[in-house]
Amino acid sequence: MADDEGRHHFLLVVYGFQSHLNPGRVLAHRLARLGADGSVLATLSVPAATYRRMFPSPDAAATAETTTTDGVISYVPYSDGVDDGSWGKDADDRALRRRASSESLSAIVARFANRGQPVTCIMCTMMLLPVLDVARERNIPVAICWIQPATLLAITYHYFHGYDDLIASHATDPAYEVCLPGLSRPLEISNFPSFLTDTSGSESTKAFIEVFQELFEYMDQWRPKVLVNTFGELEANVLREMKRHLDVFTVGPMVGSSTEARIHLFKHDDVDEKRYMEWLQAHPEKSVVYVSSGSVTKYTKRQMDEIVGGLRQCGRPYLLVVRKDDESHSLEDHTQGQGMVVEWCNQLEVLSHSAVGCFVSHCGWNSTIEAMASGVPIIGVPNMFDQPTNTYLVDKEWEIGIKGERNGDGVLTGTELARCIELVMGEGAKAKAIRERAKALKEMAQASASRGGSAERNLRDFVKTIQRNLKVDLAKLAEAVGLGDATVRALDKVVMPQLASWIRCSQDRMHELEMATTRTALFSLFRSSVMPPCSLLCLCSSVVLSRVVLPGAGAVLFCFFFLFLLCTVILPMLSAGVLFNIYEFW
Repeated sequence: MADDEGRHHFLLVVYGFQSHLNPGRVLAHRLARLGADGSVLATLSVPAATYRRMFPSPDAAATAETTTTDGVISYVPYSDGVDDGSWGKDADDRALRRRASSESLSAIVARFANRGQPVTCIMCTMMLLPVLDVARERNIPVAICWIQPATLLAITYHYFHGYDDLIASHATDPAYEVCLPGLSRPLEISNFPSFLTDTSGSESTKAFIEVFQELFEYMDQWRPKVLVNTFGELEANVLREMKRHLDVFTVGPMVGSSTEARIHLFKHDDVDEKRYMEWLQAHPEKSVVYVSSGSVTKYTKRQMDEIVGGLRQCGRPYLLVVRKDDESHSLEDHTQGQGMVVEWCNQLEVLSHSAVGCFVSHCGWNSTIEAMASGVPIIGVPNMFDQPTNTYLVDKEWEIGIKGERNGDGVLTGTELARCIELVMGEGAKAKAIRERAKALKEMAQASASRGGSAERNLRDFVKTIQRNLKVDLAKLAEAVGLGDATVRALDKVVMPQLASWIRCSQDRMHELEMATTRTALFSLFRSSVMPPCSLLCLCSSVVLSRVVLPGAGAVLFCFFFLFLLCTVILPMLSAGVLFNIYEFW
């Protein structure tokens, strides 16, 4: 960015999930590349347990002082007080972790300020409440990175703005339809995010509801910028509605190129990658079925048997991802015949390969938008969280895939999987329409993510908005201390970024100092102005009073000191206090 736009430092804080890490990293890289001259710095902060998996080192633990760089952005760990990668067990445990995370992130912000790299904006992926605590404590602008589609933003927003009772009262009726502003058609309860319709009363559901409720209360009060991992052509109506309520910037798809390095939390090395990429290379175009359920879900043995049975039944080559921590079955059980089974893979590279013709997915948003950007049709088999809604969008709204229906036991049968694969990869009219629509959305997604595309333009607008906010803060400071326009311009260009953090941290203290100084000045003014006449008045009054009321020399001195105290201390204090209150109110 141009030199006169100032220097910025964005601290992006993410959860230690694969689904948060990679879009967070892409966003941080894009921010940093806006300032090729060094005018934009970006740091990705991850939980300490995640940091150790990303940058394993036998010699050093991940502490708040640790920093790593990839040449474009920096990485720094934060501590939740436990640092073992686990989730809070209950409300008390979550509160302790939140406090520890807030303290750790606050220390990181302070350390950057001491290094001359003050954080000018702190960002978080969706619901990281400790970031909001630090933003309030240090008066730093905050931005929310919504790493799900705008439709999920609209659903969750409206749930906490008047629709909660309606949705909760029909949570057990999956066919019940709810009309929400911005959505093109009524949404069935079965297609809502799972945590909004869960009636089990589980601890995790309570945690999600509490966190999102606080997040939207914060957004209502402070109006932070919201960066959404989508693009305008994909969700135009929903975005138009949400921009009535929030300051939304579309910066998606947050998908890097297939050749860029990615964050992998599971075993993945060059040998594995070479093996499955060579296997793909040996197959014809759009012939391979790629199957993965993401980084959270684990298959039951029955479900795995059904999936493998369906893949063999359809007779097409398949690449199946089964994580090593999925202990209900082994890789060797499924490596025969036309398929290849791997523990993990570079998903974007696989989806970008011409041999892949279909993606059987849980429909997490990362997987969905990566498939979209690659033009690969999707068979959605959702499990939880945002996945039911994403699958609905894929099937009904965008028509780039279909939903695989589970049976009464919640299992996707092999027969149903084979039917879906043929429906998407066959030569029927529906398969051809899905492939054409997937190709069209791929072109839209790539245009948005390209250099100079809508994602970059909107990200630049976001940075400029942060810049304008900093200028407003500087102008207020300049007005408070009486600086001229020329000095303000010089500060704006040369030292404003270094002042920005200090300004925010000290605004409250400056206000207190201003008030205290004003009170003292008013008192001093009154006392100095009334001292000479009051001294003469007190002396004359004392002589008169002593003769009329209290005869004697001692009485003269007593009356003099009493009246002198009244006129030079008490009355000025009262008068100054009254005027100060008027000044403070004004």
